Amino acid sequence: PQAAAGGRGAASRARGAHSVCRLLSRRAHGFYARDAGVAHRKNLGLLRKIMCQGSTKFKNVWTTHSASPIAYERGRIYLDNYQCCISSIAQEPRILYQKPKCSKSEKIEDALLLECPLGEMLPSPSDYKSSLIVLTVQNWLLRLSADSGEILEKVYLAGSCCKFRYLSWDTPQEVMVVKSAQNKLPAAARQAGIQQSVLFYLAVFQVLPLSFIGMLEINKKIFGNSVTDVAVSNGILIVMYSMGLVRLYNFQAIAEQFMEQPFDLGHEFNWNGQVGVVGKYPFGLPCNIKITDTPPLLFEASSLENAFQIGGYPWHYIITPNKKKHKGVFHICSLKDNALAKNGIQDMKCCSLEPDWIYFHPDMSGRIIHVGPNLIKVLKLKEVKNNTDQMEIAEDFTIVANRENSVS
Repeated sequence: PQAAAGGRGAASRARGAHSVCRLLSRRAHGFYARDAGVAHRKNLGLLRKIMCQGSTKFKNVWTTHSASPIAYERGRIYLDNYQCCISSIAQEPRILYQKPKCSKSEKIEDALLLECPLGEMLPSPSDYKSSLIVLTVQNWLLRLSADSGEILEKVYLAGSCCKFRYLSWDTPQEVMVVKSAQNKLPAAARQAGIQQSVLFYLAVFQVLPLSFIGMLEINKKIFGNSVTDVAVSNGILIVMYSMGLVRLYNFQAIAEQFMEQPFDLGHEFNWNGQVGVVGKYPFGLPCNIKITDTPPLLFEASSLENAFQIGGYPWHYIITPNKKKHKGVFHICSLKDNALAKNGIQDMKCCSLEPDWIYFHPDMSGRIIHVGPNLIKVLKLKEVKNNTDQMEIAEDFTIVANRENSVS
């Protein structure tokens, strides 16, 4: 009994530890290593304690202006279309590198920060340091050193047949997707009756080491005429339509079923009468995943502006009913049977220039964050009492933001 009481007392003291130094010490010893979500929440808790304590004072140490968008990734500030990189970790920001002004043909369209995976043997010493994957307007995929801007790897994607514009993660820090802009025929070609069946191209890569998985086309002969956008996330091919419809397909199954031939970067290939090197100019990458039939549908939902999210436990999804009058109204439904959760309609009824928005918390806790102009609701899924088959949305807590009404 005494040992049990002592254990409960130690646990209570750990839960009640408010010293930042003590919390940092516990983190260093792995007390919060059960999963990434726990560590994420503890880190945010530490940040909150430091920022909200009465003795904390804030002062402006640095200001900059830029005519082009300013990007931020893990303590690095990027200016002038990623030509200038500034470290924000030191007491005062310092320039890590400044590259010469680039021409329009070298303009960077999109970028992703690539971190070294832990516990893996990698082929090159440069792989163990952070790098930046960038996509240029001329369809070059470059891996740059995050500290110096030096080009570590380069891959040529394709010729003028398509324009790649967007980078995203399928699996964060593991599988990357490069998406083209939507293919549109010139007005003269449309008037001449020329048909354009390929809407998008997707190129998929494994990262560190960078390797080519495959390229596929989204064809309206397979997916329909009204496709407006497409994405790959967590192994799911997401196809969006103009009428608000969202359809989900198993991307891995598609790759396995319709892969015509695998290719490795840097290797010679003979493809449809073309002989070249994979990922080198002028050939680029072969479109080696040819979808010839509609793949099996996993799930579909209709939502205003294609807004659709999956999360929680058990799995639920969030949509907005597909009518303009329902803008700002969110329905939380079970992925298993599409049943609306109890209290599953969330509507702040806010009258503001700033729309409210909702998302599943990224810490894998299953909580839902609903953010309004001056209110943040933290919601959670829980079983309905005396009915384990139904879930309900309960309010965990609410944060009210005190806003200044006067304009100076």
